[in-house]
Amino acid sequence: MIEIPAKFAQHMRNLYADEGQAWLNALPALVDECAERWSLRVQSPFAPLSYNYVLPATRADGAAVVLKLGVPNDELTSEIEALRIFNGRGISQLLFGDAERGILLLERVQPGAMLTTVTDDARATAIAASVMQQLWQPAPAQHRFARYAELVGEMRATLAILPNGVGPFPKKLVETVHALAHDLLAAPPEQMLLHGDFHHYNVLSTDRDPDATWLAIDPKGRVGERACEVGALLLNPDLTPYSAHELQLLLARRIDILTEHLQLPRQRLVAWGIVYAMISACWSYGEDASGGWAPTIACAEALATLID
Repeated sequence: MIEIPAKFAQHMRNLYADEGQAWLNALPALVDECAERWSLRVQSPFAPLSYNYVLPATRADGAAVVLKLGVPNDELTSEIEALRIFNGRGISQLLFGDAERGILLLERVQPGAMLTTVTDDARATAIAASVMQQLWQPAPAQHRFARYAELVGEMRATLAILPNGVGPFPKKLVETVHALAHDLLAAPPEQMLLHGDFHHYNVLSTDRDPDATWLAIDPKGRVGERACEVGALLLNPDLTPYSAHELQLLLARRIDILTEHLQLPRQRLVAWGIVYAMISACWSYGEDASGGWAPTIACAEALATLID
């Protein structure tokens, strides 16, 4: 019998109501089906679980894999399609994907230490830049991936219904974000398929081969210009211990490193960092209006000091 943590089960019921409960009821049988199909020896699930049931497993030939199961939804479909297009370049290899049933069988990235274990921030940023470039592919002519332009539209809609159009956010920063977003979307460069949630917790150490020592995991699969990808990276990991001045110095150094390694215009990296921070803050506000967005806004304001 598999272990289904109570907190995860409640989260799935909160998200999907009766559909979530039905999925939970069927989960043990689905795990057994997958284990039999691929001759898997499954282990306890990774902790903590969030939106999917994810557990390490070993195949009969000793290959280490990950079985990822979720309620079928658009985000899971996008992940499967993105993994197929990336095809293991800079990311864990998709071995099998069934969007209709919410099943993914993936290469297990080993030893799997997160990029957060690299304490030299400059080195971690350079590693991140190297990995993200391996992923990027021209966006397919026809696709259903979410676009960063759509995320900007959702952000604008959220801000529009807040008191005075700003709510709890600094008025000057909101005005800056609107101006930057307008300019960024007015003449966008080539649209690429990006990871869409690229940060330190989604980059793991690997022994796959000597030339690929880090790999990404868990792509969202979003379409936008290359500079969009740095947004989540700039906000992570936890930056709350830094003073405002320290945060400015840290983010300025990251922007310098990313500019050099990605060969992208510095001001577009800064601008997308600010806009993405506000997108993230709006998400946080929608989930919990108690002020959890404050660290994200602090990052946005620090990045705003880098605008030429």
